[in-house]
Amino acid sequence: MKRIFTLVLCIVVLAGLFPQTARAEEPWPENVSIEAEGGIVIDADAGAVLYGKNIHTSYFPASITKILTALIVIENCDMDEMVTFSHNAVYNVEAGSSSAGLDEGDVLSVKDCLYAMMLKSANEAANALAEHVAGTTEAFAEMMNEKAASLGCQDSHFANPSGLNHPEHYTSAYDMALIGQAAVQNPVFMEIDSTLYYDLPVTKRNPEGARIYPGHRMLKQNMAEYYPYCIGGKTGYTSLAGNTLVTFARKDGMTLVSVVLNGHQTHYTDTRRLLDFGFDNFRSVSAAEYDTSCPALDNDMTIAGMTSSKMEGLSLDADSRVTIPASADFSSVTSQISFDLDADAPDNALAQVSYQWGERRIGSAWLILKETQTSGLPASDLVIPDISALPSEDPTEPVLSESDGALILPETAASQEMEPAGEADSAFQIPAALRVILAAVLVLILAAGIFLGVKYYLEKKEAEARMERRRRRLKRLEDGGISSAQFDLLMEQRRSSYTTRRSFGRRRSRRPRRRSG
Repeated sequence: MKRIFTLVLCIVVLAGLFPQTARAEEPWPENVSIEAEGGIVIDADAGAVLYGKNIHTSYFPASITKILTALIVIENCDMDEMVTFSHNAVYNVEAGSSSAGLDEGDVLSVKDCLYAMMLKSANEAANALAEHVAGTTEAFAEMMNEKAASLGCQDSHFANPSGLNHPEHYTSAYDMALIGQAAVQNPVFMEIDSTLYYDLPVTKRNPEGARIYPGHRMLKQNMAEYYPYCIGGKTGYTSLAGNTLVTFARKDGMTLVSVVLNGHQTHYTDTRRLLDFGFDNFRSVSAAEYDTSCPALDNDMTIAGMTSSKMEGLSLDADSRVTIPASADFSSVTSQISFDLDADAPDNALAQVSYQWGERRIGSAWLILKETQTSGLPASDLVIPDISALPSEDPTEPVLSESDGALILPETAASQEMEPAGEADSAFQIPAALRVILAAVLVLILAAGIFLGVKYYLEKKEAEARMERRRRRLKRLEDGGISSAQFDLLMEQRRSSYTTRRSFGRRRSRRPRRRSG
């Protein structure tokens, strides 16, 4: 029990250190501008927005749409699956749009199709992949919107897998940056997207096969637009969208995603400005390494008679990153801690720390328990209450019998005083009008019963979800040797210390901006 008490004290000490009140000592760099109507550059690891222009205004994306298409295909297919090109896939495209010369009846692997779509921007490949995954391009568009929503996109709606003009096909610079952030973290996607050439197999129109090259000029050393830190991206253009461009670049351990929307032949110069601005003015640092409010617990620190070397199981996630101005000190960063974890939190996470520079969100980190923390702890030290024995929040709430699922109502004083009714007088006759009224009352009672039954079912499901979240938390605590009561006390003590701040980038719902040609 002494070890458990020590670990709880350790968490209290760390939680007391997290809420920092220091102000940013220098302004956020803003020495950049672009000519395109919309644009953004973010740190892909920390998610921090370094610069943005009209980042929540909706524009037509054109072929940068194919980044999202590729992500969904990679998540749902094996690379060696074979794709047959239908008539619709080949011919349901705008005349003169990007193509890899594929024809109806051609059969290529998913891998071949992805290279044709990402390097050559082949619209027929995008259609064929969509049909292969979802059956129709319309069904695939539904998957696109679901995936975009799961990434946090709020200003977008996708209507096709290629990005060709459609009034209900639009996105914002911020949403496209979120999609790009997911893409650059996918190794299969980046292997395809960073390729300088690829050989397509023999097809009807290409009896000797075809070598294809990427359209993004920043990848090509023989181009004036070449950018030495570029590792991938996607171009786009339609008459309505103008020039669109997504670019991935990496330098000195920092990975950037830039997006340019509705450019006017300046998309490459705009992108270079965004990337140079990001690399010259910011640096990406490890939260675990730089956050002195959660130290590695120096060995001379003693809590409850035990040195910190015996409490080293509590730490920040080593993979978490924070973006700060290049000349700034980490002490200027403020932070908040939350014990309310969502379903995406790691199993060994106890809390999440969010970092801000003024009102800007610049990264986050998980506060985790290492597996080594529980080694050597006797079973008697683990005090985990039996969840099934916990009382209901409402003692009068109906429960289901474990044996047969029958509904058991709690016994009340009224039910105890009720006596069985005697048999009705068979000579008694109910008037017709009264029978109609009684029937109407019974219908209302039945409807109310159905409503209450549905309401009870929904509340029961919600309660089960709460119990499952509680079970997961107790499991994490069990692994760390902390009792539920101790952690609940900790949360109660700490919640009063934290105030909820509006997260940077919280966006209001916007109606899509319609653009004419």
